[in-house]
Amino acid sequence: MSGISTHILDTAIGRPAAGIRVRLYREGEELASALTNADGRVPALLPKDTSLATGKYRITFDVGACWSESFYPEVSVTFWVKDVESHYHIPLLMSPFGFTTYRGS
Repeated sequence: MSGISTHILDTAIGRPAAGIRVRLYREGEELASALTNADGRVPALLPKDTSLATGKYRITFDVGACWSESFYPEVSVTFWVKDVESHYHIPLLMSPFGFTTYRGS
C-alpha cells in the first residue's frame, strides 16, 4: 500500500495528540489538510484522488494552536518520496520545548 500517514505523540504527558491540524505539501502546493484523530493519527493524509508521486514533500503540524505553552508555533518536516510503491509514515514526538521525527513503518 502506498501513501502518507502520520501521528503525533505528546511526550510531556505520554499520550497521543488529538485535534492537531496537519497539512501536506508537494513541491510547495498544498495537497491535503486534516486533524489528528483521538489516537493522534492521520492514517491516510494523501487524498484518495491523488496518486503518490516522486518529489519533495512537507508535512506541517500546527502544534501552537493546541499547545499554547509550546515554544514552537508549528513544526515542518520535509522529506523525499523516491519510491511511489512504498508507504511513508512520518511520526512526530512532541513536547513544549522539543521534538523529533523519523521515518516510521
